[in-house]
Amino acid sequence: MNLANRITVARILLVPIIMFFLLIKVKFPHIRIEEFSITYNQIIAALIFIIAASTDSLDGYIARKRNLVTNLGKLLDPLADKLLVTAVLVSLVEMDKVDAWIVIVIISREWAVTGLRQIALLEGTVMAASKWGKAKTAAQITAIIALLINNFPFTFLHIPFDVIASWAAAIITVYSGIEYFVKNKHVIDFSEKTQ
Repeated sequence: MNLANRITVARILLVPIIMFFLLIKVKFPHIRIEEFSITYNQIIAALIFIIAASTDSLDGYIARKRNLVTNLGKLLDPLADKLLVTAVLVSLVEMDKVDAWIVIVIISREWAVTGLRQIALLEGTVMAASKWGKAKTAAQITAIIALLINNFPFTFLHIPFDVIASWAAAIITVYSGIEYFVKNKHVIDFSEKTQ
């Protein structure tokens, strides 16, 4: 359990804490500025999410820089990312802040690509992250933060940035998933092999 893996585990442990602050049925005070309103628990959850999301690049950087790449890290890192994004998106559906279909599309893509990666590993192939995969992660994190903070500061400009960001995240997520399957179609062989 090296430093990089500890950071990854810390990211996983932050997931239930974020969900606690988002889904707890306690009346927290609101901050109100004109038509904008947000609860303190949402602010706390958003800050923890930002910290957790920022550790994604940090643990990978440390693992490569210090030559600490391990099989455990290869397993935990993508798992931690998916747990974080999935848990917060499902919580946002429960809070009625995002359409369920968007979350279903995003989660379905994540697990489909995970399955493809597993098949590739069994074939001895490592699927590298693509630029669209990285764009997908950035889009998802941006959308989640916008939803967590109730579209601040765009509410004052009457711009539904949180809705736009959610749609953009869904579109980029689907596109990046299609790209993974097209680029790695050789991994899945549907033809019947004859001896």
